[in-house]
Amino acid sequence: MTTAESLAHLPALAAAAEPAQLLPAREQMAFTLGFHIILVPFGIALTTLMLIAHHRGLRKGDAEALLLARRWSKAAAVLFAVGAITGTVLSFELGILWPRLMRDYGSAFGFPFAIEGLFFFLEAIFVSLYIYGWGRMRPWAHFWTGVPVCLAGIGGTASVVAANAWMNQPGGITVEHGKVVAVRPAEVFFNGAFWLEFWHMFLAAYIVAGFVVAGVYAVGMLRGRRDRYHRVGFLTGFVTAACALPLQILVGDTIARQVFDDEPAKFASIELLPVTGSHVPETLGGALVDGKVRYGIKVPDMASLLAGFKPSTTIRGLEAVPADVRPDDAQANIVHWAFDVMVGTSFLMLAVVLWFGWLWWRRRSQLTAGRWFLRVASVCGLVAVVCLESGWVVTEVGRQPWIVVGHLLTRDAVATKGDLWPFFGAVLLIYLVVGAAALWVLRSMTRRWRQQGDEAVSVPYGPERFAGTSTGKAS
Repeated sequence: MTTAESLAHLPALAAAAEPAQLLPAREQMAFTLGFHIILVPFGIALTTLMLIAHHRGLRKGDAEALLLARRWSKAAAVLFAVGAITGTVLSFELGILWPRLMRDYGSAFGFPFAIEGLFFFLEAIFVSLYIYGWGRMRPWAHFWTGVPVCLAGIGGTASVVAANAWMNQPGGITVEHGKVVAVRPAEVFFNGAFWLEFWHMFLAAYIVAGFVVAGVYAVGMLRGRRDRYHRVGFLTGFVTAACALPLQILVGDTIARQVFDDEPAKFASIELLPVTGSHVPETLGGALVDGKVRYGIKVPDMASLLAGFKPSTTIRGLEAVPADVRPDDAQANIVHWAFDVMVGTSFLMLAVVLWFGWLWWRRRSQLTAGRWFLRVASVCGLVAVVCLESGWVVTEVGRQPWIVVGHLLTRDAVATKGDLWPFFGAVLLIYLVVGAAALWVLRSMTRRWRQQGDEAVSVPYGPERFAGTSTGKAS
């Protein structure tokens, strides 16, 4: 039975007042998750870009590519450290803010996080080996120490995505009298929503990291640094993101139809549809006010056509959801606007990619010479981050009022004792300090690289560095 079918038979629940702790708990979780999600793409994709540059440097004797790989590895290490801090806080928050979730469903929900912990330690070990291996290991042996870093980042992210997907489409559990009595770990991890959510996040990581990296070197070129080093850095990031973006749009379109089938309340919010019907228009912008759609631009039949490939496709509206678990107008508006921003920014980036393709075809030698193209490319990283955040708003807010769809309401999972506002304030302060420190460190690194180069610094431990050229050949 799908989530949609189970919800169709769900009786209306008795009305309950929201606990006082619910608002600060939700605000804190939204802030910390929104902060942490920006770091995730760099754990997956910046390490891949690093290995691409490293491989090119070793195979072709490309000194600029090797220098990029070395510097990117240091930036990745900084972001890994920040991600470890923010990810650890998120783990504690699950138990502090949502005790009933962990009490009643921790045996299932906690399984993907246990797997994620193994990947985290594996990544931490090989990050250290890779960073300190520069100039101290034989070239190809050093390169291969970076491969587990990339794979562990992907595996860790897949584990967290599995937990999130399980909350949207829970499976692999047997529940009797409101308690989990049996857990099937493989079904929990590879639940009905896992694969599409994983590929969606995986491709998003390459889009965000690729465009952010390209943006850094685009800014450098706009400031007059038109050397080969900046060109290789820009093209490595931009081409990677450009290859991932069309695939992402296809995956996103497939996910929309999965949501249509399995999460009707979320889909109704996305489409801003109060009443079930066919020939449903696609509403661009607009808002739900007192149960009616106002101000939006409507494209006739398009929502039905996209959902079921024919205009007569019937889409369930919000009125089909039991009243006590029905998204209110404000929630539906947030999901709808976030979806519009996600789709809009995706096609905006696609237009830049097409512009890039045209330049590549018409005047390849002058690809990075145009200032207008570089100006637009320099902001694509910010646009990609906005797109990423919007997608997670659709996923997380669209699931409300459920924390585990069909099983546990968010208001029933929240902590019921204590004042959570001071806790939220303390976490907010810590995150701002950590974020500012990370930006300061990265900025200091880039200034030092421009002024002094990237010479290796001797350390009082470890094996002697192999002497030789930048390709790592021993003398």
